[in-house]
Amino acid sequence: GWIRYAERVLTNLVTSHICTAKSPQQIMGSLVKGYFARQQNLSPDKIFHVIVAPCYDKKLEALREDFYTALYNSQEVDCVLTSGEIVQIMEQKNVSMKDVTEVAVDSLFDEIKEGDVVRHDGKRSDGYLEHIFKHAAKELFGMDVKEITYKALKNKDFQEVTLEKDGETVLRFAAAYGFRNIQNMVLKLKKGKFLYHFVEVLACPGGQAQTEDGKPDKALLNRMEEVYAAIPVRLPETNTHVQKMYQDWLEGMDSKKVQETLHTKYSAVNQTASNLDIKW
Repeated sequence: GWIRYAERVLTNLVTSHICTAKSPQQIMGSLVKGYFARQQNLSPDKIFHVIVAPCYDKKLEALREDFYTALYNSQEVDCVLTSGEIVQIMEQKNVSMKDVTEVAVDSLFDEIKEGDVVRHDGKRSDGYLEHIFKHAAKELFGMDVKEITYKALKNKDFQEVTLEKDGETVLRFAAAYGFRNIQNMVLKLKKGKFLYHFVEVLACPGGQAQTEDGKPDKALLNRMEEVYAAIPVRLPETNTHVQKMYQDWLEGMDSKKVQETLHTKYSAVNQTASNLDIKW
């Protein structure tokens, strides 16, 4: 939702500053239709790749032209089902979670055993911000940051993270969730008063753990965070499977194939009469 808004409304003021790394959904698409297909000796168009995601906007993302390979007439992600749709399908089929047998966790890597599930830093979507912040602190200023502290500014969906060195603020990051905060952020950009080096943006304020009347379900959110926090952290740079994949498949860390496979581009889009366009 944020990307489509930026491309159609904010244009080059913002699109030229958006991180080019693909989303987790589309990186998985690249891995499934590229790395996994090669491992299984299959043509990408012989794989039907389904993603389960919490957000309907992920359907729009999967349809982007950037994520289509003409050579194989294949999208990186063929179908997106939301978690809500999964629940509906289960209800229609009269299937309860209590009736479903547990199975081992599948993996792109054959040698990973069940239970080897790991996570990134951070409790929720802010894991990307945390990783970049800690990496920048180490690479630019030689500082090892173990824990970061969020400071809520005007509201709980706009938070700031800073790094101090010798009494000076050397890094200033922010997390902006929801269109009210996005619009405030853009207003500051236009006025030249935007002080942040990096901003993590999400279109949805407060996340999607909600009660039936649409209000934030704080108890459910807390339980989800506790379960997630119990999963061990593994940093990408220490993951031997990721390192091996860069060597065997991506031809090194800074290769042309890395740019083509793991990155995309964002640019201003002229409004068209397409039924996929959203009127903001």
